[in-house]
Amino acid sequence: MRRGRGVIAAAAVLALTATATACGGEDQGDQSGGGEIAGSVTYWDTSNDAEKGTYKKIAEDFEKKHPKVDVKYVHVNFGDANQKFKNAAGGNSGAPDVMRTEVAWVADFANLGYLAPLDGTPAVDKPSDYLKTAAGSTRFKGKTYALPQVTDTLGLFYNKKMLKKAGVGVPESFDELKKSAKKIKSETGKTGLYLRGDDPYWFLPYLYGEGGDLVDPTSKKVTVDDPAGGKAFARMKDLVDSGAAVTDSSDGQENGLKAFQDGDVAMIIDGPWDIAGAQQGKQFKEDKDNLGVAPVPAGSKRRGSPQGGWNLSVYAGSKNLRTAQEFAKYMSSAEVQKRTTEELSLLPTRESVYDEPSVRENKMVEFFKPAVDEAVQRPWIAEGNSLFEPIRGQMDAVLTGSRSPEAAADKVGDGFRKLLKDYK
Repeated sequence: MRRGRGVIAAAAVLALTATATACGGEDQGDQSGGGEIAGSVTYWDTSNDAEKGTYKKIAEDFEKKHPKVDVKYVHVNFGDANQKFKNAAGGNSGAPDVMRTEVAWVADFANLGYLAPLDGTPAVDKPSDYLKTAAGSTRFKGKTYALPQVTDTLGLFYNKKMLKKAGVGVPESFDELKKSAKKIKSETGKTGLYLRGDDPYWFLPYLYGEGGDLVDPTSKKVTVDDPAGGKAFARMKDLVDSGAAVTDSSDGQENGLKAFQDGDVAMIIDGPWDIAGAQQGKQFKEDKDNLGVAPVPAGSKRRGSPQGGWNLSVYAGSKNLRTAQEFAKYMSSAEVQKRTTEELSLLPTRESVYDEPSVRENKMVEFFKPAVDEAVQRPWIAEGNSLFEPIRGQMDAVLTGSRSPEAAADKVGDGFRKLLKDYK
């Protein structure tokens, strides 16, 4: 499927500046990237278990292109990576030269002075080729601190055979999903949906679906405790209380994917990063066509799914900046992005890659790319990643019945205002 050409402004988003300086205005000297591509580069890869083998091989291929370079590949669990990097960078010891950085981390790390600005360096290659949405997450206070590698959003994974057996279609709304779940239970004995109750990122489709958002950065206003916030929590609780969904507050990533792989649930809201993992399950391993993907169901106002993805960042304290910049450029290149789509069905961040036949014809790209184009942008502020923590505890409180949806939304709003001192 050929994509629309809506990314012309990406060139401006990643425009090169004449002078590159570190965060806070501290001069770091020549950042132009002169010198030989050689020496050692440590790379922290935060991909999941289904992806890490491919990324390790890709890193090794960089060594083949540059025999004088030794890439020290280190796989770091996503859940530990943020704090581990902060500890290493803050202590000025053990930080990687290059890190696969979640989109919400870039502004935070840059604000702390831990990332090297990339404007005017060889790392920024063909900036006009990047999708505008993906490029937006790499900028902070007018400077580029990362390169887009993978973009994503959430979709509804569904078991085609199970829905067919129950005589239901793919639900277009959560109301429809709730009704379909009753038929799924009566005809198959299985639960309709596994609802992620452990990760606040999965709260966003319910919030957006009710017409809400976390904050309004333009007016510096907290909006999560507007009426839509309470309705979002209520929607989640109703799905669980009605029996349409199951959930837990422990390891939703592992438990949810396994429940879907094994056929214990008919549907799960998930992202492109779990396509390969889902296809390894007994429900899909022998029949990959049994895995269906559709847009996240709508709430009472609209469909809404958060924009996510991964970038490549260079540590400001790297002792080998020239090689680190070149490695980051390679890991964000069209060549690598084409490969990760072919092998892992991940969504590229480069416009040109979507014109490749192997990418254009990828079934999962056919769904997820239009969804990404319409995904809701998250606030790219330094505190953006911290906004998830106040939500986490309230999700559990609502789903266990210890707090009302409205009170939970108010609690989240109070937590946001403590983090965002200048927000009302």
